[in-house]
Amino acid sequence: MTTSEEFGYALNFTLNGSPVTTEVAGNTLLIDLLRDKLGLTGTHLGCDTSQCGACLVHIDGASSKACAVMAGDLDGADIVTIEGMAASDGKLSSLQQAFQDHHGLQCGFCTPGMIMSAASLLKDVPQPSEAQIRAHLDGNFCRCTGYQNIVKAILAASGQEVEHV
Repeated sequence: MTTSEEFGYALNFTLNGSPVTTEVAGNTLLIDLLRDKLGLTGTHLGCDTSQCGACLVHIDGASSKACAVMAGDLDGADIVTIEGMAASDGKLSSLQQAFQDHHGLQCGFCTPGMIMSAASLLKDVPQPSEAQIRAHLDGNFCRCTGYQNIVKAILAASGQEVEHV
């Protein structure tokens, strides 16, 4: 990372599999870089306090809340957002498809964070129990669904049998 007088930091990182070079001010949050500068609006800003999980992304393979990460710290990082979950031809990932098939969303605002959180869980625990899913989603808030169909979607994406809604 190099310092630029006008902008603060010159960054080089990988975003959804593609190299990115950009400049950011020293106080730029990752959520602002993604949404405002790079035009990736799938990652949502819900609370501004790092509690709702709508802004969840993966940084170097770990789940991170983009509203709590300074962009200047990401030089050389590998970042995946909800836009990077689908195939390059736009086909939904199996997890995204499971959310659609099992009605794991209503308004959709929390969905990107839920999917990113679920992807992290499934990477570590390929066939989680319902209790493990609910515990893992503890940092993601949904005000619409009551979580039942979100849990079903994650179970289905893991290859487990679920009742179809």
